[in-house]
Amino acid sequence: MGRLTGKTALVTGASRGIGRAIATRLAREGARVAVHYGGNHAAAKSTVAAIEAAGGQSFAVQAELGTPGDAETLWKGFDAHADGLDILVNNAGVLGGRTEIDGVTREGLEHLFAVNTIAPFFITQQALRRLRDGGRIITVGTMLTRGAAMPAAIDYAMSKAALDVMTIALAKQLGPRGITVNLVAPGVIDTDMHQGRLVGEALAWLSSQTPLGRLGTPEDVADTVAFLASDDSRYVTGHRLDVSGGTTM
Repeated sequence: MGRLTGKTALVTGASRGIGRAIATRLAREGARVAVHYGGNHAAAKSTVAAIEAAGGQSFAVQAELGTPGDAETLWKGFDAHADGLDILVNNAGVLGGRTEIDGVTREGLEHLFAVNTIAPFFITQQALRRLRDGGRIITVGTMLTRGAAMPAAIDYAMSKAALDVMTIALAKQLGPRGITVNLVAPGVIDTDMHQGRLVGEALAWLSSQTPLGRLGTPEDVADTVAFLASDDSRYVTGHRLDVSGGTTM
């Protein structure tokens, strides 16, 4: 039996990248995992199939985040397969235009906040009546909100900084129910979100920024989330856990 046997988890943005790694890791620990995805049906189907092929349990839930009614759509799909929740992982997010402030548009900023900030807020709000006492809320933030701010990621970092605040406030509110609320703050993770950018000199420079001399992998983040989802982290709450390989030191 795994550490999460008998638990039900929901991972947003779980069809690829970090989300897929988290979903498969939690399933390997015994959790039944809801794989949320936005529009890539094939990728979500692939994640579910991979989990089931390894002996796990999973089902897919579709909802396009950043649109009106996104949280309601997500939870309606979830409720069709499960009658309660033990672990919520707010992972889904978008990077934005990767430009300094002069290049940020109102449309782009509003979309960024709609997906990265507003969606996880209301997903979490509506999760609370489904989340069992003793449950876990884990949010994926970024190292860029503290100590590693970059002018070309100002909009992205701002949208993620709100999640740091949400984590602390909810940890205080939900403590009496035995629910822990934590955030992981990855550095640069080698996923398809950065496809075509992490090559040559850029790859060498980014790798050199960590004492470990390499970029992070989705599994580095997933293993950290698995710890926070397990009983091993039962006395850890309101915490922001840096997973940047020491980049922010």
